[in-house]
Amino acid sequence: MENDRIIAGGKRDSDEEFEITLRPQLLEDFVGQQALKDNLRIFIQAAKQRNEALDHVLFCGPPGLGKTTLARIMANELGVNILTTSGPVLEKKGDLAGVLTSRQEERDIIFIDEVHRLNSLVEESLYPAMEDFIFDITIGEGPSARSVRLPLKKFTLIGATTRTGMLTSPMLARFGYVARLGYYTPDELTIIALRSARILAVACEEKAAQELGKRARGTPRIVNRLLRRARDVAQVKGDGRITVDIVRTTLSMLGVDNEGLDEMDRKILTSMIDNYSGGPVGLNTIAVVVGEESETIEEVYEPFLIQSGFLKRTPRGREVTAKTYQYFGKTPPRESTAQANLFDDH
Repeated sequence: MENDRIIAGGKRDSDEEFEITLRPQLLEDFVGQQALKDNLRIFIQAAKQRNEALDHVLFCGPPGLGKTTLARIMANELGVNILTTSGPVLEKKGDLAGVLTSRQEERDIIFIDEVHRLNSLVEESLYPAMEDFIFDITIGEGPSARSVRLPLKKFTLIGATTRTGMLTSPMLARFGYVARLGYYTPDELTIIALRSARILAVACEEKAAQELGKRARGTPRIVNRLLRRARDVAQVKGDGRITVDIVRTTLSMLGVDNEGLDEMDRKILTSMIDNYSGGPVGLNTIAVVVGEESETIEEVYEPFLIQSGFLKRTPRGREVTAKTYQYFGKTPPRESTAQANLFDDH
């Protein structure tokens, strides 16, 4: 299961209380995503000066990069309330009506996580609410049924999605600002780890934080999760301080290697090398070989493997890179190289 992985970006129930403790409250405290923050500062300031609701915003990107945190920060910066829900929870039109009409103040924020998972009926009902701040409901059934149009207090909808491609064009068109969050650099993750350690009142050496940052797959949620485990090891096997040795011991126990790869990452890459000469190979074939759902491989594993240069997508399928062969100490087959060059020439 993807959420069983210590280096999975997806949220676990056990993360919730921990993340609330560490979550920054203002843009100035949020590490990384500098261009996005600069844009948000301007948009927020302009909306406050005009005393208007901010345009609807969509945050896109892999899990664990701070989409929910940014939504809460925006509410704090604007001085408004935030109501949080998710696409799967809004199963019917009545659920959406409850969310839209429960707000108390103008310009409040409604945050919908996994907005790509809204069903079509709920999504279509959301369009007039986003555009004209009205909501149509039907009262009664059969011949006596009648439609009632409810005016809504102006609001800002913030959507979050890990799969932008699943959003319909009409839905995308209704967001005034679409922002994609990228993976964080090791230096940024080091700063996050040190900040989290201070909040948790645990001593953490800077080099230890750097080691955590290098292994966290560019994701703040993962670096904080690794920090928690290192804290446990430091408490039981050390003197309570998180040192480089403690971090390395922790990551070795968890099966996370020097590049932040875990057992399944390595299994995907080595199976492609050993069984298919490094590719190209289809996604469904990889899924069968490693015993994982193709959707999970595409959504969870591939983004980091591609971002870190171990894997590439081509029109003919997935292929490992020269970096992958070097990392595993293997030599690329000559036939594969020649074949790749032949296709590249055409």
